[in-house]
Amino acid sequence: MTTPDPVQAPFEAAEASAAVLAGATGVDHHDVAVVLGSGWKPAADRMGEVVAELAMTDLGGFPEASVAGHGSTVRSICNGDTNLLVFLGRVHRYEGHHPNVVGHAVRTAVRAGCRTVVLTNAAGGLRPGMSVGQPILIADHVNLTGCTPLLGPNDDRLGPRFPDMSDAYSARLRGLARAADPTLEEAVYAGFLGPTYETPAEVRMAAALGGELVGMSTVLETIAAVHAGAEVLGISLVTNLAAGLGEVALAHDDVLAVAAASAEHMGDLLAQIVGQL
Repeated sequence: MTTPDPVQAPFEAAEASAAVLAGATGVDHHDVAVVLGSGWKPAADRMGEVVAELAMTDLGGFPEASVAGHGSTVRSICNGDTNLLVFLGRVHRYEGHHPNVVGHAVRTAVRAGCRTVVLTNAAGGLRPGMSVGQPILIADHVNLTGCTPLLGPNDDRLGPRFPDMSDAYSARLRGLARAADPTLEEAVYAGFLGPTYETPAEVRMAAALGGELVGMSTVLETIAAVHAGAEVLGISLVTNLAAGLGEVALAHDDVLAVAAASAEHMGDLLAQIVGQL
């Protein structure tokens, strides 16, 4: 069966992918979706018992992953009484994909039953005192991508025409995350289109707008998830200081190296947090 196009028919595409997921995993209902960012893939091994794993492309509507550090599979994981749906990687707008394709994973997760979506990423730190390898809760975001997965005619089956974003990163979920790890700090994430790292001037602009983290993902997925009625928890791993704040040039290999070194800790942290959800 051909999956509907998530660009032209995002609801039907998410419904079809969720149905394939249920059939392939034998799990009729998932509770929490987790999207793992650059280099976070090993963290999935710490999150519970793997029930099934399949290629995201097998679900329909997903393109092949093309960014180093991002996997291309989705796992159904049992963590106590919670069924997790873990995407080992994501696609990005800068790869040339339509915003609806970027949001297809979280829309599929919601149609599969998930009412909570945990989005992780690797980010550059702007705020003084942030350190490389530090996990930070996202309290809010500034969308500097110029994009949205809600462009065009609204499908009320997905969500309302004008969704409220005042609590996009759920205060309730952030409270539960801090209960799992009281040392977690919060920050505002500024989402750029990429794939270039930000210039020092752009970093100063983001800071002037209230940004304390910078990255190239997450915001479009958050918009799609909130639109669909899910609660969102965002967690950034500071993998570098933003352009102009450090002494070395920014490189993706360095981002992946920091993420790899932090993977076990991040996996344990996610497992703790999911246990609180």
